[in-house]
Amino acid sequence: MSEDEQSGRMVSGKRQDEDSSVELNLRPRRLSEYIGQSKVKEGLSIGIQAAQARQEPLDHVLLYGPPGLGKTTLASIIAVEMGVSLRITSGPAIERQGDLVSILTNLKAGDVLFIDEIHRLNRTVEEVLYPAMEDFAVDIVLGKGPSARSMRLNLPRFTLVGATTRLALLTSPLRDRFGSIHRLDFYDQASMEKIVTRSAQIFEIPIDPEGVREISSRSRGTPRVANRVFKRVRDYAEVRADGQITQDVAKQALDQLEVDSLGLDDIDRRILKAIIEMFDGGPVGVDTLAAATSEEKDTIMDVYEPYLIQLGFLQRTPRGRIATRRGYEHVGITPSATAPINQQQQSLFQEEDSSR
Repeated sequence: MSEDEQSGRMVSGKRQDEDSSVELNLRPRRLSEYIGQSKVKEGLSIGIQAAQARQEPLDHVLLYGPPGLGKTTLASIIAVEMGVSLRITSGPAIERQGDLVSILTNLKAGDVLFIDEIHRLNRTVEEVLYPAMEDFAVDIVLGKGPSARSMRLNLPRFTLVGATTRLALLTSPLRDRFGSIHRLDFYDQASMEKIVTRSAQIFEIPIDPEGVREISSRSRGTPRVANRVFKRVRDYAEVRADGQITQDVAKQALDQLEVDSLGLDDIDRRILKAIIEMFDGGPVGVDTLAAATSEEKDTIMDVYEPYLIQLGFLQRTPRGRIATRRGYEHVGITPSATAPINQQQQSLFQEEDSSR
């Protein structure tokens, strides 16, 4: 599946064109309005208050976790809380060193520079960030050959907020220059229900608690997915149910979209079934799994696996991916219906049984 096809999935955490206007209306502007991620909020709140007391910019912040959990929103909130401007760009958009130098030299004192997908920065471009983050200066080379000379430009003190879904792909020199690093996790059911309720209130859509619960449980613990799903259910309700969202209306709308009770779509189930049916439940390497399902390796690792692991349907092991007993049960397959279970899988099932 290409990136364009992947980005069109109903339950994908990646930003889609349709999300822009919705997120603009629903995005919280203050930490007090931000729902969930309590540890991240507390850490940022302390840092912001300390920076304001010292009248200094906030230390550089790195946010990582699956897409759609609110990294861009937090960057915007940091700028608002600090009372400064926000400049947004992304790793793939900065192709040359000169592009980044131009962005940096146009910042004002205290500004927040947000770089999404920072792990995709070109290595030569990344080297410009080292002195910029540490010394608030950039070195540019004037001329070529023997007559070339280096000149250092001082920058105003700023805050860099980086966001990534792949922390392991960041180089150590870059990662070490961030003053605080925060992981965003999938949201729990209670937080998701608050997010859906807030969205319904903003759009003035009547919805009962059971409808909120149904949408929340199928949104993969991801606010962006919840808002996208809410929009589709709202459309269905306006056409088929006089605009009122109930549990039955939400269930009918999402069943029509082939999003199951836990938020898995057809592609998630296909990957899980491939591990179970084609590779006897695993272990299977991600390269082999990507080839068998015609998916990209990075897409499997970044998009599908985190949520399947979160649900307890999949485990990563040194030898590859293994489907758990819960994974078998969710797709309606019993281990006895497939080839004999290998020793590693048998041990995993015994651990699951003992924990129940």
